[in-house]
Amino acid sequence: MSVDVVTFGCRLNAAESEVIRREAERAGFRDTVVVNTCAVTAEAVRQARQAIRALRRERPQAKIVVTGCAAQTEPQTFVDMTEADRVIGNAEKLSAAAWMKARQAFDVADAPKAVVNDIMAVKETAAHLVDAFSGRARAFVQVQNGCDHRCTFCIIPYGRGNSRSVPMGAVVEDVRRLTDNGYREVVLTGVDITAYGADLPGAPKLGTLVKQILKHVPELLRLRLSSIDSVEADAELLDALVQDARLMPHLHLSLQSGDDLILKRMKRRHSRRDAIEFCNTVRRLRPDVVFGADLIAGFPTETEAMLQNSLDLVEACGLTHLHVFPFSPRPGTPAARMPLLPRAVIKERAQRLRERGAAALARHLQAEVGARRRVLAESAELGRTEQFTPVKLAAPAEPGEILDLQIASHDGRQLLAA
Repeated sequence: MSVDVVTFGCRLNAAESEVIRREAERAGFRDTVVVNTCAVTAEAVRQARQAIRALRRERPQAKIVVTGCAAQTEPQTFVDMTEADRVIGNAEKLSAAAWMKARQAFDVADAPKAVVNDIMAVKETAAHLVDAFSGRARAFVQVQNGCDHRCTFCIIPYGRGNSRSVPMGAVVEDVRRLTDNGYREVVLTGVDITAYGADLPGAPKLGTLVKQILKHVPELLRLRLSSIDSVEADAELLDALVQDARLMPHLHLSLQSGDDLILKRMKRRHSRRDAIEFCNTVRRLRPDVVFGADLIAGFPTETEAMLQNSLDLVEACGLTHLHVFPFSPRPGTPAARMPLLPRAVIKERAQRLRERGAAALARHLQAEVGARRRVLAESAELGRTEQFTPVKLAAPAEPGEILDLQIASHDGRQLLAA
């Protein structure tokens, strides 16, 4: 048995897990499980620790290596776990040399258990070329890493470092190779992809990169973006949405709140009005667009009226796919030192936001009944429309196949194909 990778968190982690598997295997790791952790919430860290304990019970002889954002931000947490054999930082996890050293360290009695260096010292992000993604119908291409912003609730810059971009030519070549390998859909990933290019010569924007991909890889059928910051979306990106239907009509927005005072306390760079105007503008340019969004419930000092502004934002922006996060104080962040709400209140508010999101999704699903949609099969039974809406398939399909389907009905969670 070779290397298995258990991935938590974002699409960027999913993309990096393929690099991790390849480099660990090349370094000679066998019968090894790598846990690629997420640090975005305390719950994400708890789940990773729980998974590590379960893996040790299930595979007592395997090597267990912990990496990812949580390993970077709180390495001692995992060093203290007897179930973990090694802890590797976020920069090191993509390095062939680091994996070779980690493999050799197993033969050295007094080798340090953790190798976690200063992520802020990392100045570049190379193209980590991946030919295939295990068990996935779509491919992920990392275009950017890190973040220069310091939202008061967010630990991720301390796990990922400052923003740095992959050169445009390397990204285009990566997309071309994956398309040649049979992938019909590619997702551009990063921590803050709308910050793309600021550190590159000429400071190209994300929209320029998107247009170059669509121009130079005409065989690519579907190009999708991971989460974007609407206030950073450039005119070229919006123009690409209008000009090329291969850029998928689904944007997932990092909104976090619908209340201006909470947004200010979060140190976000947009207002409620900015978010609404962005959604209205994009919908006017590309009427078939569907929006998803991240929202945080129970941020410190949030009142009932402030929560109501977030609830109302779902309709004001026309949001469909919500990711709701109960506020989780992350040690070392300014928000962790603000007056916290009772945990029960946070959970109740998160539930109300989720219910509002479920109602919005149900309206979207109902509006889709009777439509014909191009659906990418993710498995034999499940696919996604161009708007990223899940579809239960009526007949088994080959993962990665694009199907032209009539939508017959829905069950409140997903569409049902005829």
